[in-house]
Amino acid sequence: MKSTTFTFKDDEGLDIFVYKWAPDDGKAKAAIQIAHGMAEHAARYERFATALTAMGFTVYANDHRGHGKTAGSLEKAGIYAEKDGFRKVVENMHQLTGIIKKENANTPVFLFGHSMGSFLTQGYLSLYGNEIKGCVLSGSAGPGGALVSIGHLIATIISLISGRNEKSKLLDTMSFGAFNNAFKPNRTAFDWLSRDNAEVDKYINDPWCGFICTAGFFADLTAGLLWIHKASTMKQIPTNLPIYFVAGAKDPVGAETKSISDLIGIYKKNGMADVTHKFYENARHEILNETNRDEVTKDIIAWIEAHNK
Repeated sequence: MKSTTFTFKDDEGLDIFVYKWAPDDGKAKAAIQIAHGMAEHAARYERFATALTAMGFTVYANDHRGHGKTAGSLEKAGIYAEKDGFRKVVENMHQLTGIIKKENANTPVFLFGHSMGSFLTQGYLSLYGNEIKGCVLSGSAGPGGALVSIGHLIATIISLISGRNEKSKLLDTMSFGAFNNAFKPNRTAFDWLSRDNAEVDKYINDPWCGFICTAGFFADLTAGLLWIHKASTMKQIPTNLPIYFVAGAKDPVGAETKSISDLIGIYKKNGMADVTHKFYENARHEILNETNRDEVTKDIIAWIEAHNK
C-alpha cells in the first residue's frame, strides 16, 4: 500500500487536507471516498483503507473543516465556517470527488460516510448522487423531527449571544449526553462508541477526537440535518443509486436502528430500487472499530465488489 497526503484549496481559499491510500501497483478497480464523523479525523480510517487497498481499491479521505489537519490547531477544532458550514463541507467533498476522477480516469467512485459524514453524504447524494457509483452509510440516522428544530433554535440563540466560535458544553451535552445511558455502568464517557475498550481508549487519548464543538458548528449542523431530511431534498437522490446502510444494533445515533429503518422506508417510498442494510447485533456506533470489525469490513467490501460491475 502506498500512503500519501495532499491539500486542495476550497472556494474560500481554505486548505483541505487529504489522505490517499493506493494499491502498490497503482492500479485501482474503483476509488472509495470516505467522509469521517464529528470530532474525529480521517487518519482513523487507515485500517479500513488498508483492507480496501488490499482488494484493489484506491482510498481518499479528507479532514473536514474544523477537524484534523484541515483545522490545523486544536483551538480551531469544532469550527465549521462563519456561515453555512454544513453545505460548505458538502461542497468540499464534491471538490474531492472531482480530484479523484481526474486522478483515476474512467474509474468508478463509491462514497462511504460515517456518522456526521453520513449526514453530509445524504446531502451530497441529493446534489451530486449521479456522479458516483454507489454509497455506504455507516452509523447514520433519518429525520429527527422537532428535536432537531429545537436544537437548531437553541444553537442559533447561543451563537448570537456568545458568538459562533464559542465552544458549547451545553450543546454538546444536549447532543450526546444521553448516548451512554444504555451502557451503564459506564467505564468512560464514550462507551457508546464500541465494545472494544482499547479502541475507546485510543479515541479518548487522541487530542483530535472527542473535542467540544462551537455554537456555530451546532447551528450549522442542525441546519444541515433539517435540510437533508426535507422531503424535497430526499426526493432529489437518484432512484437508481445503490445505497448500503451498516450500523450497530445498539447504536444510539440511529435510535438502535429505528431511525435508520425509517430513512430506508422513505428512500424506498421515493422509488429507490437498491437500498439494503445490515445491522450487527450488540454492536455500537463505530462499527469499523468494533469487536466484529473484520466482519463489517468484509461485508462492505463484498457490497462494493457486487456493485462495481
